[in-house]
Amino acid sequence: MSGNRRLLSVVGELALLGLVFVLFSRLHAAAGAGVAEEAAANALVLQSWEHALGLDIEPAANRWLTGHPALVQPAILYYRLYYVVLAAVLVWLFVRHPDVYVKARRTMVLMLAFALVVFFTIPMSPPRFALPGVVDVVGSRGANLYSALPSLHFGWSLWAGYAVWAARPRLAVLAWAFPVGMAVVVVVTGNHYVLDLVASVVLLAVAVGVRRWSESRWSSVRRSRPSG
Repeated sequence: MSGNRRLLSVVGELALLGLVFVLFSRLHAAAGAGVAEEAAANALVLQSWEHALGLDIEPAANRWLTGHPALVQPAILYYRLYYVVLAAVLVWLFVRHPDVYVKARRTMVLMLAFALVVFFTIPMSPPRFALPGVVDVVGSRGANLYSALPSLHFGWSLWAGYAVWAARPRLAVLAWAFPVGMAVVVVVTGNHYVLDLVASVVLLAVAVGVRRWSESRWSSVRRSRPSG
């Protein structure tokens, strides 16, 4: 690829990703408007499911973190700076594995779209708002504080692990360590329920499945077109 074409490709990708994330940010904020009561009610239902399944570990996990003050700041940094890893994965894929990059970018966009559907239909208060005694370690911030389900922090971490694994399977252990760490962090900081994490796994699986299906359908359509 020539230098000019490479530059145009980079600019085009940056413009596309920028547009997608600006649009997502606006819609994400809109999904959190005036839903506090509904989000609290949904949180009570989710808590009852977790209790029935024996998964209601969030208060105990949060107490463990607050009982170890030396770990609080590292947990906050892990939670807030995850986007650095996401950006690094995108750049690495774009430069070293362009074929995987295209698939990973499509998967990311689908995850954003499906997550928005959930945010609008099932607003969810995080444990830091809905569970008595849970300390808001990270601090309430963001345009939408009622989008705990699914956890995008964990979802993006899963996406990063999946993308690295798809490009370099030998890096599987290193790739999947990042989402495992994020799963722990989002629970102990009171930002997400265990079932939020399950929803994130489903989100990634659905996005990958839809992407593969659409690519297969498009490939079939192209093959069926008469040549010449």
